[in-house]
Parts: sequence; C-alpha cells; structure tokens
Amino acid sequence: MFDLERWEEIFDTIRKNKLRTILTGISVASGIFILVVLLGIGQGMRNGISKEFQNDAANVIYVWTGVTSKEYKGLNPGRRIQMKNQDFNFTARKYQDELEYKSSVYRIWSGLVNYKKESRSYRVEGVYPDYQFLENSTLTAGRFLNINDHNNYEKVLVIGKKVKDELFKDEDPVGKYVQLSNINFKVIGVFSDPGGEREESRVYLPLTTAQRVFNGNNNINFLSYTLQPEENFEQALASSTKFTSELEEYLKEQHTVAPDDTSAININNSLENAKRFYTLMDMIKYFFWGVGICTIIAGVVGVSNIMLIIVKERTREIGIRKALGAEPISIIGMILHESIFVTAVAGFLGLIFSLALLEILGPQIQIEYITNPSVDFNAALTTVIILIVAGALAGFFPAWRAARIKPIIALRDE
Repeated sequence: MFDLERWEEIFDTIRKNKLRTILTGISVASGIFILVVLLGIGQGMRNGISKEFQNDAANVIYVWTGVTSKEYKGLNPGRRIQMKNQDFNFTARKYQDELEYKSSVYRIWSGLVNYKKESRSYRVEGVYPDYQFLENSTLTAGRFLNINDHNNYEKVLVIGKKVKDELFKDEDPVGKYVQLSNINFKVIGVFSDPGGEREESRVYLPLTTAQRVFNGNNNINFLSYTLQPEENFEQALASSTKFTSELEEYLKEQHTVAPDDTSAININNSLENAKRFYTLMDMIKYFFWGVGICTIIAGVVGVSNIMLIIVKERTREIGIRKALGAEPISIIGMILHESIFVTAVAGFLGLIFSLALLEILGPQIQIEYITNPSVDFNAALTTVIILIVAGALAGFFPAWRAARIKPIIALRDE
C-alpha cells in the first residue's frame, strides 16, 4: 500500500543531507558501473575467442611434424620427420566411420602466380575436396575441387578473394588461365574465408597435381580431420581426445619416434583448445564478478554507515514513535525503505550509464580477442537483484538497532 507520509519522510531526510546522500549514492553507482563494464569486457573476450575458432571448422584437428628430440632405437635425435601419403590413407580407412571431413596437405609457402601483366607470390596448397569444409571456406564463384580433379591430376585452381582482387581486378576469373610455376592452370572457383585476407591469399589445387608439379613425390606436410558430431561438447571432446591419442601413437610408431618425444609429432586439437580457453574465460568471469561485488559491498557499507548515522540522529524521534505504540516492524520498515530507495536509485543510475557506454562503444571495439563487449539480459537482471539485496542488507542492521531502542532511553537522548 502506498504510504505518502513515509515517502515524505524519506525525501525530507535526503534534502537535509544532500551531500552525504549524493556521495553515498556515487559509491553504489560506481560499484554497479564497474561490475557491468567488467562483465561486458568478459563477454567481449568470449566473443573474440569464439570468432577466432570460427576461422576453421569447430572441431578441426591438425597434424604436422618437426624434428626428433630424443634418441630412439639407435636413431639419433634431430631427425626431421616427413609424413607420406600412406599415413593419411591408413587413418582415412581405419577411422572412415568416425571422420566427417579429412584431407592431407602439400604446401608451397611461396608460389609465383602470373596472369597477363600481374605477378604475385601466394601460399599454394595441394588438398583434397574436403579441405573447403575443414577451413570453413565459402565459394563466391565457380566450384571447389572434386575427387575427379584429384584422380586425374587436373591442372585446376581455386583462388582466394584477395588473389582474385590482386590478379584479376574486376574480371571474372572463373574459366581463365593463369601460370603457376610456368604451367598453365585453369581457375575453377573463388573462395572467401572468415580468417580474412591472410587466409584468402591462398591458392588450392588437387593434392596429386601439387605433388607432381612441385616434385613432392608422396610427401605431405599436414593432416587435417574433423570427427562426426556428437550429442554434446563433452562427448565430442572425449572422442576427439581418443582419436588424437591413437593417431599420435600410430605416427610415432610408423616413423620410429620415442613415445615421450613431444617435438616430432605435433597435433592441434581445436576442441581441447576451446576447452582451455573457455575454462579460462569462466575463471576471468568469476574474477570480474568478485571484483564488482567487492566494489558494491564497499558502497553498501557506506550506505549502512549513513543509515546508522540517521538512526542516531533520529533516536529521540524513534523513541517517541515507540512510546506512542509504533511496532518494531514499522520502525524496521521505515529504515529499510529509505536504504533500499537510496541504493536502488544510485544503482540503477550506475546500471543505465554502464549499459549506455557498452551500447555506444561496444560495437566499435574490434581488437584481438575482444569483440563487441556487451551484457545480456540475464546479467542485467542479476545486477538488479543485487541492488535490491544490497539495499536491504545496508539498511537491515541499522533498522534492527533502531527497533531495539527502548523508549525511555531514546527520550533521554539529546
């Protein structure tokens, strides 16, 4: 029920102590402001990490080799491990029911591509047709490589958007011929990639063609796979971990590498990376919550102290109220009402300013690992609940003290 007299008392008290109330409100508002901004930054970090993982397939596994670091079976350390076609073919057959996409890669870091008067160097990769999905590439023109291109050693290329812009300008490249290592290749498609220009400055051709043109024999540089989707993240992570463990064991056995040699066979499992990153993000989020709540507590303590002072100043008034028959619950309600009001108003101002700041500046923030800091509805609702609880806590102990004042003692107060 709306009590006009109660509200008049609250505003009268605020008017009498304007500076004190404003400073207390600022401490509460700054606490909410800091909490919401920190939560926004935490969400921006999650957005940035998610964007990084979107550059490739969500559960992609990459394998590459290095040099041995340990002696094993009479072989000295320092041997460079070279994977072969049979490494890919064996795993593709053995795990055919578990794999979603698969490809081996033969890479030339700098291949010279010529078209008319234009000549540029690009990363050239011989791949299987599945590589489009492993790299999360999207065709913008033409088609991607197919298995017939691979089986027939076709001289065809799929080029990135940056390659198209630099070599062909406004021309449609599909169907045109370019020279790669002084050999004519037909452009059959153009792709874009969420990784941006760095990923779009590549040229794809059939793996068999790349090995033949660049004298690669049956050598390959990378293996890449994705597994069939699972019902949830934990199952997908378990399957992925099991696969990578068995794959690493097979490759070490095939290439005579010590089981505990960590430099010869390298495997990057994006699901394991995602697990680590999101675990870290959760820890950062909890830390931000802790810092924000501690800041709010500092403000709440200020409100509580102010209410204690108010109770002290109104001791005689409270004694008169009790002498006239006021119930303790009404005294507690009076103090709590004022405490919650001051805390709520200050907190909502801090909330509004912080949300406005994130709304205006958030979309403009596009730095590495932080993208569009924002706060969702659930987080905003949580801060509102914190406000109400904080206001109640700030006023409870002063209100309890006021309710326990004996009228005879209060009336003697000067």
